[in-house]
Amino acid sequence: MATNKVFIERQIHKLVKEHLKTRRISVITGMRRTGKTTIVKRVLEDINSSNKVYLDLQNVETRDFFKERNFDNILLSLENRFNINFKEKAYIAIDEIQLVPELPGIIKYLYDTYDIKFIITGSSSYYMKNLFTESLAGRKQIFELYPLTFGEFLDFKSVYHKDENLSDCTFNNHEYEGFKKYYEEYLEYGGFPEVVLEESNEAKKNLLVDILSSYINIDVESMSDFRKKEDYYSIVKVLAERVGSKIDYSKISTIIGISRQTLNEYMSFFEDTYLIKRIPVWTNNKDREIVKAKKLYFIDNGLLNILSDLSSGSKFENAIFNQLRHLGEIRYFSLKNGKEIDFIITINMKETIALEVKETPIEADNGNLEYLAGLAGVKNYRLIGRNQSPTFSDYIWGGSIR
Repeated sequence: MATNKVFIERQIHKLVKEHLKTRRISVITGMRRTGKTTIVKRVLEDINSSNKVYLDLQNVETRDFFKERNFDNILLSLENRFNINFKEKAYIAIDEIQLVPELPGIIKYLYDTYDIKFIITGSSSYYMKNLFTESLAGRKQIFELYPLTFGEFLDFKSVYHKDENLSDCTFNNHEYEGFKKYYEEYLEYGGFPEVVLEESNEAKKNLLVDILSSYINIDVESMSDFRKKEDYYSIVKVLAERVGSKIDYSKISTIIGISRQTLNEYMSFFEDTYLIKRIPVWTNNKDREIVKAKKLYFIDNGLLNILSDLSSGSKFENAIFNQLRHLGEIRYFSLKNGKEIDFIITINMKETIALEVKETPIEADNGNLEYLAGLAGVKNYRLIGRNQSPTFSDYIWGGSIR
């Protein structure tokens, strides 16, 4: 079961490994090429048992195992081919479950009948919601895998770093000088593991183009009902140009030439397949939250940068969103006059912080944020900066968010 590569532990690995202690099915889902296969193979290696097997459904021969309508015959095939003993606890890892739509029913039968711990991966929450959820209700735990956080990025670069609580971060010139080049690389090329490990910038760009092409030609075509490939590529390009902005469905649908309803269906699909994320407005009125427009972000800066020629500030804001996303629930605050707070994050349902993103923060920005945070009813507030400010230091440097 050797992976033949040096394994760099990610945050999700610890969570899934801990989940092995339970009988429930461990499901790892996320966008293509984020490292699901690496994680599932490593988790299987961690298991102190020889009664285990890894099944890759991208292999046509492996998929043929599950064409049999008699589930016990499937079990017999697994016993004969992989020497699995189902009279004792067995571990089965299945990669890319969405390639065999009948599998959830098969897994349900085997799970209910035998002592089997399943660890499975799927390429999207879209698939999980539509074909997976009902048949395995109450039998699974879903773990979502995204491109690397900046802390994980540094781990992949073998760069030692300390992680701090968001509210405790302060600007540190020594840290800024030491990590600045890594952070600029992260802003430009994002956090897909194979992109991070690639040395040349040209190779990084080629990999990102390939990742996007795979997403469109495999995931979108195999899991959606959309017929016109040129439509969804055009939509992705248009959306990339609006990162950090409130979504105007009427305007975007007019630009692309599709109905508003169709646009919303595309966007829901893109979100469920981990390409984009929409965040709601901060309000104590839930009805208002539904009415107010959501803001748009891409899940990886590398993909965003090959799709658009955005301003430096928009790219920085998108990166900060992805750095914050794993820390808590994110919203934004907006007034009728257009003034906004970029992010309001609630950590562990306890601590709430208003965060404004500025490439080079100044003292006046802090005063404006204090005023808006007061209107939002949020006591804690911090500026986040990309560059070193010549006369001001009361802010969090973006590279400190890990």
